Amino acid sequence: MTIYDELVARGLIAQVTDETEIKELINAGKATFYIGFDPTADSLHVGHFMALCLMKRLQMAGNKPVVLVGGGTAYIGDPSGRTDMRSMMTPETIQHNVDCFKKQMARFIEFGDDKAILVNNADWILDLNYIELLREVGSQFSVNNMLRAECYKQRMEKGLSFLEFNYMIMQAYDFYHLYQKYGCNMQFGGDDQWSNMLAGTELIRKKLGEDAYAMTITLLLNSEGKKMGKTVSGAVWLDPEKTTPYEFYQYWRNVGDDDVLKCIRMLTFLPLEQIDAMDKWEGAQLNEAKEILAYELTQLVHGKEEADKAQATARAAFGGGSFENIPETVLATEDLADGSIGILTLMVKAGLSSSNGEARRLVTQGGISVDGEKVTVPNTQFTADQLSGEGVVIKKGKKVYHKVRLG
Repeated sequence: MTIYDELVARGLIAQVTDETEIKELINAGKATFYIGFDPTADSLHVGHFMALCLMKRLQMAGNKPVVLVGGGTAYIGDPSGRTDMRSMMTPETIQHNVDCFKKQMARFIEFGDDKAILVNNADWILDLNYIELLREVGSQFSVNNMLRAECYKQRMEKGLSFLEFNYMIMQAYDFYHLYQKYGCNMQFGGDDQWSNMLAGTELIRKKLGEDAYAMTITLLLNSEGKKMGKTVSGAVWLDPEKTTPYEFYQYWRNVGDDDVLKCIRMLTFLPLEQIDAMDKWEGAQLNEAKEILAYELTQLVHGKEEADKAQATARAAFGGGSFENIPETVLATEDLADGSIGILTLMVKAGLSSSNGEARRLVTQGGISVDGEKVTVPNTQFTADQLSGEGVVIKKGKKVYHKVRLG
């Protein structure tokens, strides 16, 4: 099976502009491709997983990844898939986020000469002359066609600023620049980026002629992949300081029955023959599939040692064993009032609820246990003595455990 056939079999390809050329380039290891990342946080999250795994697969097949970090377009904001305007960031924040991204990406791809490279579009976008841009790039775009793009339609009702309206032009210019400077002949992105990517392909053809081939591929379910990173308490981050390896493992261990084999196929590097055999699994076997998914992805992001610890902790917790490696919150004496702290405040400080109101609902609905005892009274208090030493273990729902102790 060729690498392109494998991408299709794993459900990663949705649509392409020139399948014959794309197949030849990818299968021969001659694609220099880019995927863009917006540096809007100091950590990647699981919504980026599909793109990261794709880069790894293609690099393993001899192709060259170009990681494009949108340090320049971060000054503008990307309206794609959004109904509100993204806030702007300072140059210092953007650079810090870029540095964090590269460190995390090194888990997936190899950077270096003739390998993967990371570029920041701030290096060329911030130096653009506005009049030159209007003449050389803006003249190639039809406003009528731009307004028909789905990414702009979503913003029209609430109001689309001229600042955001320029985003498609900026993204198209990125591909044009990368094509000329790095020989980048392919771009990947989510289905919500299709219009912007087509704009880049068309700009290259208009400026450099029909012989300039530039390919566009979208990733199936990339928008769904972004949703993968969202939970009640926020995003599931790749940074272990934001999401511990155990929490990361548990996130994937808790995916729905309908999604587990799809995630294994798209995101792990297990052989397709092994995954195909799992398609027939049902019932209790799906729990085994979830363990496989959680372990493989935790190992990919955090290493084998952390994956082993997370799996052991999860199995022990659900089997009534040790809670040694579960997430922990350490309270200071000043967190207590008159020597005690309420369950609602305790849950918020532990990150198990975003507010006292949400915590109250969980308690009254019977979703919280402390040290194996159900807590249903919202004004339940815990004393300094109870929280000293090993502290207490709060169980949220059926599968979330968190230790809280007094430091």
